[in-house]
Amino acid sequence: MTDQRICPPMIDRINSTWKQNGINVAGGNGRGNQSNQLFLPFGISVDDKKTIYIADYLNNRIVEWKSDSTNGQVIADGYENNRLQTPKNVIFDKENKSLIICDHHNKQVIRWFYENETKQQILISDIDCNGLAIDKDGFIYASDWNKNEVRQWKEGDQNGRIVAGANGRGNQLNQLNSPSFIFVDKYYSLYISDEQNHRVMKWRKDAKEGIVVAGGNGQGNSLNKLFGPAGVIVDHVGQIYVADTENERVMRWSEGDKEGEIIVGGNGRGSEPNQLDGPIGLSFDIEENLYVADSGNHRVQKFLINI
Repeated sequence: MTDQRICPPMIDRINSTWKQNGINVAGGNGRGNQSNQLFLPFGISVDDKKTIYIADYLNNRIVEWKSDSTNGQVIADGYENNRLQTPKNVIFDKENKSLIICDHHNKQVIRWFYENETKQQILISDIDCNGLAIDKDGFIYASDWNKNEVRQWKEGDQNGRIVAGANGRGNQLNQLNSPSFIFVDKYYSLYISDEQNHRVMKWRKDAKEGIVVAGGNGQGNSLNKLFGPAGVIVDHVGQIYVADTENERVMRWSEGDKEGEIIVGGNGRGSEPNQLDGPIGLSFDIEENLYVADSGNHRVQKFLINI
């Protein structure tokens, strides 16, 4: 699985492009809880074998979907006497052979040892978790939608350390408004989809405020705007990919740009191969193909990179 201790695959062609017709690789059989269905997929990750790990939000489960398979397999849905409730995100900790899951409705982040289901543990409690990331040193980052902050956690921490926000709800550079998905790069810079401010913020390590690196011009569908951004990934040259959820598209921005560009989608809300309906999670595979959790269509779409 793509380990968020490092950046996504080495996209060595700046301004790479992807085929505009997506391939359905998970779900896409209507909403439901059967093995070939999803119900509002949120966060996703893709491993080196192109297996997709999906936070299947309204099915209260994490699904593993192997490459070229027509069915997924539930690998996490409960632990001890507890049930996952509306998981929003899932990432992989390769060194600990575990999944880290944003168990949203239960207001906690848990570690799921997928090879030993009796070893599940609660890492963070009392958090309105939306986004998760892990850096190269194994520190976990979690966004809190309600407190408008992002904290960094070391295993065993009680409270974590604030690394962004926590200055009240607002649109100043030291504030956030409903932070959702996050990403941390190899320099420990934190990228935050600041959903209700319709922007992506970058907070450098130990910074007291962030800078706007995408959107920030109010909600809208022009190329200088975002509308409810969600999944965010940054490649090794600093290009920022963001799921522009309400605009049914995935955008790419470079720091300092006045406008972004549409990578896939942007053809209206729909279920055709070149359309999206509420894109949320994003991931690359080892070949730099782009995967999108197309939530409203209850599917995951794969967009092949143009060679």
